[in-house]
Formats: sequence, structure tokens, C-alpha cells
Amino acid sequence: MTPEQRYEDLIEEFVGEDGVLPPPGGSGFGRGALRYRTKIFAMFVRGQLVVKLPRKRVDELVAGGHGERFDANKGTPMKEWFSLDPESQLAWPSLAHEALGFARSISLGAWTCRSPTTQSRGSSRSGRTASSSGSFSITCMTA
Repeated sequence: MTPEQRYEDLIEEFVGEDGVLPPPGGSGFGRGALRYRTKIFAMFVRGQLVVKLPRKRVDELVAGGHGERFDANKGTPMKEWFSLDPESQLAWPSLAHEALGFARSISLGAWTCRSPTTQSRGSSRSGRTASSSGSFSITCMTA
């Protein structure tokens, strides 16, 4: 079975799961990606399965020789994205399920960011909160 066929099987397995959207098609980045709500959690890039996982898990997989951090051709490997080596014996569905679980945990607010400042004026999408003096401070943790 080719890697392309394996990815097609993976799509079929995940479509129908709560909140999972099939690849939208078209052109551009993410056109063939599986999404949880709006967040990409698995995609097929340059013949390899790419999944979004917690940084620590990506570190473990890289150290175990199963692949490398994904680089979107920008010269900087991404800390939470893992590209599975085609020769790895790791099962694609189990990695994709891990990635889906991670996407769900982020969506449900399992990762929280708070500002230790006492007077805040609102927050941005990144979780940074501006203090009354205009400086930024951020603290992130798992729930």
C-alpha cells in the first residue's frame, strides 16, 4: 500500500468522528489536512504523515528515531509538529488519534494562559494580556 493510500484510509477512518472535518480540497496549505473543528491535526506532506502533538511527545518521537520535526519549507522545524519517517513501524492511526486528542484538549481549554498582571485590558488570541502600562506577560500551563 502506498503512503497516499494509507492517508486516504486514515481520512476514511476519522471522518465521522465528533468535530473532525475532512480535507477541504482546493489549493493552498492544509488543503488535504484533517481538522478538528478549525485546527489541523494531521496532514500528508511530501509523502509523509505529519501530526500536531505536544512538544514533549514530539521530542520523544524524534529521540526514538521515528521521524523529525516538521519544517514547512521555511527553514525552522516546528516544535509541535512531527513528520513520521516512512520507514517507521509506528501505526498511523494511533499517532493520528494522539494528535486528535491534543487538538481536542487545546480546543476545550486544557491549555490555559494567564497574565499575572492585576489590571488587564483584555486578551489577544495568543493568550497575552496587556497590563495597564502596556507591557505583556504570559504564563501557560496545562489544566
